[in-house]
Amino acid sequence: MIKRVLVGVDFSGASHQALERGGAWSTRLGVPLVAMHVLQPPAPMLPEAQIALPDPAWLKSMEDHAREQLKNWLQPFPGAQALVKWGGPAEELVSEADSDTLLVVAQVGHSTLERLLFGSTASRVVRLAPCDVLVVRTAKAS
Repeated sequence: MIKRVLVGVDFSGASHQALERGGAWSTRLGVPLVAMHVLQPPAPMLPEAQIALPDPAWLKSMEDHAREQLKNWLQPFPGAQALVKWGGPAEELVSEADSDTLLVVAQVGHSTLERLLFGSTASRVVRLAPCDVLVVRTAKAS
C-alpha cells in the first residue's frame, strides 16, 4: 500500500512534469508528497592536485538555496515536504524510499551515446528501488 509519494527534482522542466504527476498521485491517494533534490558534492578534478575541502559556509548556502527553490516549486502543493540531501541522485532517492513509497522520476530522452557516457538516474532508480517507480517520460528539450 502506498503511504507517500517521493519525487526526484533536479529543477529541469522534465522534473517539473514529474512533480506535477507525483502531486496528482499524492492527491488521488490521499498520501503525503515529498520532493527531494540531491546536491552532488564537489570532487577534485585531478588526483595530483592539492585537495582543498570546500568551505562549509558555501556548502550550507548551496543547500539553503536548493531548499528555498524546492519550496517555491512546492507552492501549488500545500503540505508537501521539501528534502535536500548530498550524494548521488539515484542512490539517495532509493535510500529515502521504502516499500510503501511511490517513487517518481523523470526520464529525459537522451541518445544512446549520452546514456553510455552519463548513465541515467531514472534507470538506476528503477533497478535499485525497493518500491514501485513511476517514470515520467518527456521529450528531450531542443
